[in-house]
Amino acid sequence: MTRASRSTGDPRRRATPAAAREDDEVLGKAYDARLARRLLPFLRPHRALLAGSLVLLLAVSAAQLLQPWVLKHALDGPVAAALAARGEGASAGDHFASLGGYALGFGLLLAAELALRCVQVITTERIGQNVVYDLRMRVFEHIQTLPQAWFDRNPVGRVMTRVTSDVESLSEFFSLEVVTILVDVVKLAAIVVILLAMNWRLALVSFLVVPVLAGVSHWFRGRLRDTYRAVRTRIARINAALQETISGLRIIQAFGASRPQAGLLEGLNRDHRDADLESVRYDSAFSAVVELVGTLSAALILWYGGGAMAAGTLTFGTLVAFFEYSNRFFVPIRDLSAKYSVMQATMASSERIFALLDTPAAIASPPAPVDFPAGAGGAIEFRGVSFAYRPGETVLKGVSFSVRPGERVALVGATGSGKSTIIRLLIRLYDVDRGAILLDGVDVREADLVALRRRVGIVLQEHYLFQGTIERNLTLGDPRISTRTAREAAEAVGAGEFIRALPHGYDEELRERGSNLSTGQKQLVSFARALAYDPAVLVLDEATASVDSGTERRLQQAVERLVSRRTSLIVAHRLSTIINCDRILVFHHGELREQGSHEELLRRGGLYSTLCRLQFGVDLDAA
Repeated sequence: MTRASRSTGDPRRRATPAAAREDDEVLGKAYDARLARRLLPFLRPHRALLAGSLVLLLAVSAAQLLQPWVLKHALDGPVAAALAARGEGASAGDHFASLGGYALGFGLLLAAELALRCVQVITTERIGQNVVYDLRMRVFEHIQTLPQAWFDRNPVGRVMTRVTSDVESLSEFFSLEVVTILVDVVKLAAIVVILLAMNWRLALVSFLVVPVLAGVSHWFRGRLRDTYRAVRTRIARINAALQETISGLRIIQAFGASRPQAGLLEGLNRDHRDADLESVRYDSAFSAVVELVGTLSAALILWYGGGAMAAGTLTFGTLVAFFEYSNRFFVPIRDLSAKYSVMQATMASSERIFALLDTPAAIASPPAPVDFPAGAGGAIEFRGVSFAYRPGETVLKGVSFSVRPGERVALVGATGSGKSTIIRLLIRLYDVDRGAILLDGVDVREADLVALRRRVGIVLQEHYLFQGTIERNLTLGDPRISTRTAREAAEAVGAGEFIRALPHGYDEELRERGSNLSTGQKQLVSFARALAYDPAVLVLDEATASVDSGTERRLQQAVERLVSRRTSLIVAHRLSTIINCDRILVFHHGELREQGSHEELLRRGGLYSTLCRLQFGVDLDAA
């Protein structure tokens, strides 16, 4: 990084994956009741579906719990009677025939369980997807209100993780866990009651393993929490590094740095793999231990129940039912690790999402915005404006100047002198630290933000086009800009000729960043977009700096048509875009040092003449 870029605190400085780590590693508690309460309002619009899903799950659980009960009565009734009759030498046919009713009931319970579960899964999935849709739109809309300074501190990869994987990780919680956890608790309580009702002594024996199970679960819970956090942290690092690598791929390839960059990603990928395997090890171990405890419970039931059967105090059907209920008792507990992982994902992701949603839109429209005067022509005034991107690194120092309606003013100065910062402050990407900026007599902080930015059209050096048709890029989907207006703007800046020559004309689909257009064509589309919005003030931020001389001449013609009868601020490094301006403002180290016409400033022999000699190669004697 150059000294100049450090001194200005350039907000476009790219954050590294290392910079992303600090925030991503602060994940909070394993379960946070405050976060859970904040998630529940997203369920309110879908409470009818939630209630239906809960009823269906309770019905499924009831069907499951009735099956061992039917089996018990079948074994203790017809089967026991048939065996007793056979032992006495009597016919057992009538007893076995009555088993048909039990078999039919058992089959109907199985069919009901399957059918109800199918409907319940569809219902809960709909809940999850609806909530994810609502939450993702809420996050996306909030991101668009955040100040530019927030994006300076947060890599794109991290932001994408919030909108995609962090929101998606809540889907399973809302579609399954929020209902099944409650139903599991009810099911476990029902099993306890049923076992105690059938034989309280055998039930107490089978519950001897519960303290062991509680201790094991508590121990594993902490380990699962830590390993899951490690996995989430490493995913965030990979996303940040991958986004940075893809964005800067041309530079990486141009400098032959593919191998070192691949080594960086390999290290991050290895860390993620190791963390994921660690999580799998604890998950597998927990499931195995729960299975072992369940087997121990079955052994206790067999030991005590077998003795009770021998003593004639327990029936065979009751013993079989105990085994069935015991198995159903441990199924939700065996699934606890999976549910715990989902809860970890929910808490970690919701913590990140709400941290984002709690980030205030520091730059927003005031509650009672001031309207711009009707018919105003775009007068600009800076009054003692000072600004720093970071404390102690002042970029603008008490800058004051005014621009008359319709005047064409150039901003010149060395890199880092504060020219682009003036543009960002004018449209409130940042707010001034001291002083005020007025547009048509209205302090920009008192104006409606959308009205302000529609009043100022900007064409940047880094022209950004979106995937979609050329016409969509001209209007940006704004219904107030008609097809006719957009096409007239394109024709006015000279873009219509090449657009009509494309296979689909204005309906031609552009690839990412408009990569199927030349640099000059993309810039013409950017000019046309600015003109289509018909702004009172036009800002050209080094808009022709990245093209060759031949293309620049064509673009200059477009610029002339674009700035005609508009207040214009032109940030430029080329003399051809400056020389015809009404006035030139010369900045140096964040201060306005000189202003005047090209000829006036050359005759003065000050900073501007030095810039012309060094930067533009102007022969002052010839001038």
